[in-house]
Amino acid sequence: MSALKKVLIVGGGIGGLSTAIALRQAGVAQVDVIEINAEPKVYHVGIVVQANFIRAMAALGIADQAVEAGFPYQGLRICNVEGEVKAELSGAQLAGEQYPANLGLTRPALHKVLLDAIAREGVNLKLGLTFEKIEQTPEQALVTFTDGTQDSYDLVVGADGVYSKVRSYVFGEQYKPKFTGQGVWRYNLPRPKDLMYSHMFEGKSGGKVGYTPLTEDSLYILAVWEEPGNPFFDPNSLADEFQKRLDGFGGLIPDLKQQITDPSQVVYRPLEALLMPAPWYNGRVLLIGDAAHATTPHMGQGAAQAVEDAVVLGELAASAPDVQHVLDGFMERRYQRCKFINEGSLQIGEWEQRPTPDANFAGMMAKMIEVTSQPI
Repeated sequence: MSALKKVLIVGGGIGGLSTAIALRQAGVAQVDVIEINAEPKVYHVGIVVQANFIRAMAALGIADQAVEAGFPYQGLRICNVEGEVKAELSGAQLAGEQYPANLGLTRPALHKVLLDAIAREGVNLKLGLTFEKIEQTPEQALVTFTDGTQDSYDLVVGADGVYSKVRSYVFGEQYKPKFTGQGVWRYNLPRPKDLMYSHMFEGKSGGKVGYTPLTEDSLYILAVWEEPGNPFFDPNSLADEFQKRLDGFGGLIPDLKQQITDPSQVVYRPLEALLMPAPWYNGRVLLIGDAAHATTPHMGQGAAQAVEDAVVLGELAASAPDVQHVLDGFMERRYQRCKFINEGSLQIGEWEQRPTPDANFAGMMAKMIEVTSQPI
């Protein structure tokens, strides 16, 4: 019997939906998810996930669906500017021999897997709705919604992303994401049938570029690049700007570069990061995912850490004797791991912008694989 009977999750992204699945499977009688957007809002580009993400999906019972929706690839090849392979990395098959160690998939495909799962689990998803107020007592959190209704909960989970309204409301405005100096550019393209590895190219000051398989038919090309002053780009210029950042790299980059022609299909966003000090809870309100530990994509761990949050919260909800033990146990198991991912990703970005003799991207990625292979 779960110590939690009724939970509200604010935010219907990867972390929020995964948490809803985990809590229902833990025996939480009522799980409500509110999402401010009236329709699911998901970037059309891809996401690369690693063995610990797939292990977390397996814990939620949806690894088969996630793998079927994506494309298992062989590993990561780290290349120099010309495209010569300097290192090759691949994690262990942490979810079992039947599952891959690396997976590419589109974000809409992953979102559908999660939406289908919450429907099976009996989660109440309410779109176009958020909260107005959260009033706490020792026994409950009373939530007033933007439609004027109210309800009380044992726990409120803020899974509403890097610009979290829950974080601002409960912890104050002093905790805000900071621009790291870089932005990420992404574009989906057809996948050559012999492309079985993700490739990252380094060696030019300012950032790196790469491409990775997503499905049998698609890949995405990316650039993580220094963008001084966090500039605004005219939407009509995005294809040209992306192409500029790919100049001078080898491998498939020159051919893929020529296919970036539609500025409306370029997804660009500045990179921002945030690591909340512990604890990530106040009373009966807990932050997870990007609301608490927003990282950059340098280690490919943002989604994985959000889903790991969900799995841990579900395990504790099923076993801890009361809400306080759930919250304290969550921080004990999650803080240091998320801190390593956050700080390691920022370090890689710093090396890309200001190279030093000790810069070691391959070594940092190998360390990430070692850390994330450990039990959650």
